[in-house]
Amino acid sequence: MTTSESTQAKKRVFSGMQPSGEAHLGNYLGALRRWVGMQDDFDCIWCIVDQHAITSGGDPTEMPGNVLDLAISYLAVGLDPERAIIFVQSDVPEHTELAWLFNAVTPIGDLERMTQFKDKSQRFESIPAGILNYPILQAADILLYKPYGVPVGEDQKQHLELTRDIARKFNAAYGETFPETEPLIERGVGRIMGLDGEAKMSKSLGNTVPVLAEPDEVWGRVRTAVTDPQRVRKTDPGRPEVCNVFTLHGFFTDDDTRAGLDAKCRAAEIGCVECKRILSDNIASAFEPFRDRAAEYHAKPQLVRDILDDGAARARAIAEETMAEVRERMGLDWRAAIR
Repeated sequence: MTTSESTQAKKRVFSGMQPSGEAHLGNYLGALRRWVGMQDDFDCIWCIVDQHAITSGGDPTEMPGNVLDLAISYLAVGLDPERAIIFVQSDVPEHTELAWLFNAVTPIGDLERMTQFKDKSQRFESIPAGILNYPILQAADILLYKPYGVPVGEDQKQHLELTRDIARKFNAAYGETFPETEPLIERGVGRIMGLDGEAKMSKSLGNTVPVLAEPDEVWGRVRTAVTDPQRVRKTDPGRPEVCNVFTLHGFFTDDDTRAGLDAKCRAAEIGCVECKRILSDNIASAFEPFRDRAAEYHAKPQLVRDILDDGAARARAIAEETMAEVRERMGLDWRAAIR
């Protein structure tokens, strides 16, 4: 079987991430770790969604560097351009074209009911239209490639359901065109809380760890992590089941060591600082190969550009086929009148 035949035999998946610079621990645990593991079993398309990033403003002079840093993070953690398409959203203009056309089938009420719109709109005195239409562009990102599924967390399930609904509405109005893409939710992995123990991990909140951080920086972040709020002194018995640090141990610490930490915490035989130090060392050790690969890519930025350019060309080839079909179905192929 040829490489192309093998790829065609696999189910396609698509996902993307906004560029805010180097990826962080929440990105890795919530998405990137899983994406890496999917590359042998699926036809994978991984996007850097820079056009989503502009909806909340920001400094445009920082965007190019943020895109490059996220691309290097993608490659450093193991996303492989030989086994997946890796590209930047704005390099494929069909994303925004399809988003505009999806406005024809998407009710405003559906957009206003989105939880993310309700949350984000409170930050603005005058709400940009992009905040309302964000889910339409997200639907276009996905459906442009007609994927079987999208690996998402529970917090993105509502957006994917809207994507499925847009596909249904388009198909009903213009003929069967798009699949109802499945949400691929990783079972047994809940929301990854930040080191503050209160909010989702976020670079802007400073409650996470960069995936390319050196060991000293990892420790500087992890040492601030909130643990069991009822454990005031080292001599107080702990409750690992409510400790966010212990939850993070589940990703980086072997089962035997973790069981030992559980028992020692409950018996007040180990303090929180020592427990954090073990976690910090394990994170730094797990991310060491990422730091090494990132250093190689930082030294060869042209190689990163070539990878993204090649990925965009491969993505455009798929996108152009989809848009030719969409334009014909919507009557936008005016030349059909004089053939």
